[in-house]
Amino acid sequence: MTLPNLITDPNTLAGLSHDEAEWAPTGTPWAAFRPQSTADVQEAVRHCAANNIPIVPRGAGTGLSGGANAVDGCLVLDLSRMNQVLEIDQDNLLAVVQPGVVNDDLKKAVAAHGLWYPPDPASSPWSTIGGNVATNAGGLCCLKYGVTRDYVLGLEVVMGGPVAYGTAVRLGHRTTKGVAGYDLTSLLVGSEGTLGVVTEITLRLRPAPRQQATVVGAFAGLVDAGRAVASSTRRGLQPAALELIDRACLQAVEDWKHLGIDPGTEAMLLARADTAEDADGLVAAFTDAGALWTERSTDSTEAEALFAARRLTYPALERLGPLLTEDVCVPRSEVPAMLARVEEIGARHGVRIATIAHAGDGNLHPLLITPPGDDNARLAAQAAFDDIIDAALTLGGTVTGEHGVGLLKRDGMIRELGPDAHAVQNALKATLDPLHLFNPGKA
Repeated sequence: MTLPNLITDPNTLAGLSHDEAEWAPTGTPWAAFRPQSTADVQEAVRHCAANNIPIVPRGAGTGLSGGANAVDGCLVLDLSRMNQVLEIDQDNLLAVVQPGVVNDDLKKAVAAHGLWYPPDPASSPWSTIGGNVATNAGGLCCLKYGVTRDYVLGLEVVMGGPVAYGTAVRLGHRTTKGVAGYDLTSLLVGSEGTLGVVTEITLRLRPAPRQQATVVGAFAGLVDAGRAVASSTRRGLQPAALELIDRACLQAVEDWKHLGIDPGTEAMLLARADTAEDADGLVAAFTDAGALWTERSTDSTEAEALFAARRLTYPALERLGPLLTEDVCVPRSEVPAMLARVEEIGARHGVRIATIAHAGDGNLHPLLITPPGDDNARLAAQAAFDDIIDAALTLGGTVTGEHGVGLLKRDGMIRELGPDAHAVQNALKATLDPLHLFNPGKA
C-alpha cells in the first residue's frame, strides 16, 4: 500500500514540522500528507501502522508547547484541508465540523443562525477546531462559559490498539445528556493527538449572547491588579471575561498599532459583564483594590478595539525577539501571589517578562522575551520558565491551563501528576496505542 500525493519537498516539510513553541526540539519527518476526508486519514494510519511510521497530526500550527512538532521519520498529517462545517442544527443547538475548520470561521457560520460557539482562544482567527480539541483550548470567555471540552459532544477518531489501526471510531452523542459507557470523548479532548486522529467533531452551541458591558481598570502595579481579580472572585461576581495585560504588553501593542493606550498604566484589567450588577460590581472591586481609574462602556466598537489589543499582545511581543510562552494556572485566590513570584523570578534571572492572563480563572501567560541570537539569555529564560512552573505547583496550580503539555511541559507534568497517576496515564497510552504511533513523545 502506498499513499498518494505525499509531500517530500524539504522546504515545505520544514514549515509543517513545528508549531510556534520557541526552542522546542523538532525532528525531520519522512513526509507530510494532507487528507481531505476520514477515508484519507484511515488509509494513512493503516500505511503507517504497517510500516512502523510515527504519525504527528497538526492543524494551523499555532500551538505554543511543541505538541505538533515532528519526530524523526514521522508522517506529518496536515488536517487543514479538512475544513468543512458539515452541519448546523438550530433545533438542537449543535454543529458538526471537520478538524481543519478555523475557530472564527465557525463562529461566523453559526452566528448567521443566531447561535454562538463560546471557546475563543486568542489565536481564534487562525487556530483550528481540531487543534483546540487537541489542547482543550480555553480563551477569553472560558471564565463563565467554559473551555473546549465543555462544548464537545462527540468525536470521530481514527484509532488503533483495541481496534485495527485505521478504524474510525465514533465516541459521544448528539443529545444534551448521555452517560453510556466510559467518557472516552472527554479523554480524547486534550490528549494532543497521542491517542488517535480526530476527523469529525460534534459541538454544543449556545444562543447568541446579548449585549455585554465592558469594564476597564488601570492599575499602578501588577500585584494591585491581581488583588482586584481576587476581590472580584470573593464578591461572587461572574464576568464573562476578565483579562490582565501588563505594561510591557500594552507598550508592545501601542508601539506596533498606535491605539492610543495610556502610557502611565502599569497593568490593565479588561472585563466583559453580561449583567448590570456584575458590571457595577467589577467597577467597585477595581476601585477598592486601588485602580488609578475605571471605565464602563456598552459601546461594542470600543469594546472590540480593547479586546483586539488583548489579542494582539503575542504577535506584538514576537516582533521584539524570541518569545518563550508560559501557561500556568493557579487557584484564583493565589493570582496576586503568583504575579509577585513572576516578577521576582524575572528579576532574579535577569529575564524580561511580559504578562497577560485570563486572570479571572487564574490562567497566567508570562511571556519571556530574549534578544535574538543571545544564548546566555536563552538559558536564563529557560531557567526562569522552569521556576515559574515550580512556583505554580507550590501554590496548588497546574503546569498548563490550555496550551497543552507538548514537549515543553513533560517534566513539569510528571512532577504535577506524581508516579501513581503518571503510571495510569502511561497504561492508557499503551492500551489505546500499543505501537506508540500517535504523536510519540508528547504529553
